[in-house]
Amino acid sequence: MLPSEQPDQGKQTLPTDHQIMGYWLWVVGYWLLNKQQTTNNKQQMQLIDTHVHLNFEVFQQDLGSLENRWREAGVVHLVHSCVHPNEFESIRHLADRFYPTLSFAVGLHPLDVDKWTDSTKEQILALAKIDPRVVAIGEMGLDFYKADNHLLQKEVLLAQLEIARLLDKPVIIHCRSAAALMREVLTEFPVRGVMHCWGGTPEETKWFLDLGFYISFSGIVTFKNARNIQASAKMVPSDRLLIETDCPFLAPVPKRGFRNEPAYVLHVAQHLSRLRSVPLTTLAAQTTANARSLFQLNFSYYENN
Repeated sequence: MLPSEQPDQGKQTLPTDHQIMGYWLWVVGYWLLNKQQTTNNKQQMQLIDTHVHLNFEVFQQDLGSLENRWREAGVVHLVHSCVHPNEFESIRHLADRFYPTLSFAVGLHPLDVDKWTDSTKEQILALAKIDPRVVAIGEMGLDFYKADNHLLQKEVLLAQLEIARLLDKPVIIHCRSAAALMREVLTEFPVRGVMHCWGGTPEETKWFLDLGFYISFSGIVTFKNARNIQASAKMVPSDRLLIETDCPFLAPVPKRGFRNEPAYVLHVAQHLSRLRSVPLTTLAAQTTANARSLFQLNFSYYENN
């Protein structure tokens, strides 16, 4: 550029007050519009975390802020699991506190089968009858990864399946390194329910889909090396898909390594929506409808009490 062609710096004009005001009005307007769109999306999107353990000690100091966060994330309902029937009163207290947001189950976890006594079956049966917010029996199942008492686990599983059939309630199944035997048991003793925190291969996933089960994915599906689980998540029909946190365990990416909580089920939903190439709102609506269907969450109890 020749010197004669250079712009005259002295003739540059600064923006007027009116132009500055117009710019900032545009910035504020754009921010408000996006904020409103985000709010509308949250209001429209509803999530159900189908497996939590809020009665654990790690949550007792901040339950109020925990609730605020899950509501902010769009979580409208929780299904609280049970590892031992002695937890029943503490879980029921939470259902009262978070009324009408929390339903729950009663049962015995497979890693606690050594606590099964002659009266445990009647205890679970009686507790499941006394509160209409009990929507499932469990969690029950087989865990051969951490324990080798296979026969006792199967015996206790069968006893709880009998309770579920008697009460016509779905079951929450914990299955780890035991898919083959679990398939045999559920084939011989058909019930409806969910394979919770599913970690099986696509082949194993098909076994339980063929038995009519729902498949629920936790934060594990967001882990980088969870290839089999991600492949399973892609193949589950949309009307059999559920989401959960299993909190306080297994926080999803980007919260991995921290205490898990119900709000983080949003991260599970986001990851599944990307895996399955569907909009987040579509996945949220489908999994919420599925949870309502399986656990019969028509909320008539809450509306009439």
